[in-house]
This record gives sequence, C-alpha cells and structure tokens, in this order.
Amino acid sequence: MEAENHSSTAATAVEKPIMVLGIDESEHSYYALEWTLDHFFVPFPPNHNPFKLLILHSKPTAAFTAGLAGIGGVDILAHVEADLKKASARVAEKALEICGRKSVTDMDLQVVEGDPRNVLCEAVEKHHATMLVLGNHGHGAIKRAVLGSVSDYCAHHAHCSVLIVKRPKIKH
Repeated sequence: MEAENHSSTAATAVEKPIMVLGIDESEHSYYALEWTLDHFFVPFPPNHNPFKLLILHSKPTAAFTAGLAGIGGVDILAHVEADLKKASARVAEKALEICGRKSVTDMDLQVVEGDPRNVLCEAVEKHHATMLVLGNHGHGAIKRAVLGSVSDYCAHHAHCSVLIVKRPKIKH
C-alpha cells in the first residue's frame, strides 16, 4: 500500500485520541469534513482540540478501475493511473483548503491506494483510532446493494466508534 502524507503539525508531547475521517470526491464527504471540523475542532484554540485528525482518501487502483470499465492494456492503465492521481490530488487540495479556512492545523492527510472499506478499517487498526467519521452518499437500497456501502461496511467492521454524517435534506 502506497501512502502520501501531508502533515501540518509537529508531534505533541501528549498523545491525543486519533479520529480518522474518510473522504472522497463527493460533496457528502466535504460536508462531513466541514461538519466534523465545526463540531470537534473549531470551538477549541489551536492545539487544544480533543482529537488528532487523520483525513484519509482511498485512491482506487488503475487495474481495478480499468477492469470495471471493461478496458485494458498498458497504455490505458497509464492514463487511468494519471487520472486517478489527479483526482486524489484534487481531493487532498480541497480537504486542506477546508481545514485552512477553518484554521484547523492539527491534522494529517494521507492518500492510500486500495478499496476504501479496507483502507479505512486498516487505518483505524494501525493508528488505534478512537473514532471513524464518514459522509453518507444517500444511495437507495438498490444502488447500495450493487455498489456496496462503505459506511455500512465500516460500521460493522471498524474496531472503533463510527460516526456517519448525513447532509440535511433540502425542504422544498
């Protein structure tokens, strides 16, 4: 597993509990990040937050993505890989921008290659996380059955508390 780290603070003397927040390109993920920052980080002075935040983006493998699309070949895989890296960079940039806007600096951001369900549960284990936070895409039962739900999987398999942040429904 390849991980890219974007650390914004030095190690502190007192170890804080770790909160892992899974993020992807969806507005639901960005909403979950903003909600989490507003409720767990922004009310506190810098470096007095109750958690050390690890924002984690799972980048799919090029072979898996190309396989889903029914395409193959070395040239195609190289293009898919380049697109996936660009998408991951956009996710990381947006997450760092949101944290910067909220003045949250006690965080790390990692991009790890693999299935998000496994990547998130492995990160919880590796970092001994106290909490895992995820956005909810709001897919219906059929889409959830076909695609699988990362939040459902993590709620059942992560060895920590799991918080699923849902966007409020817009009233018409």
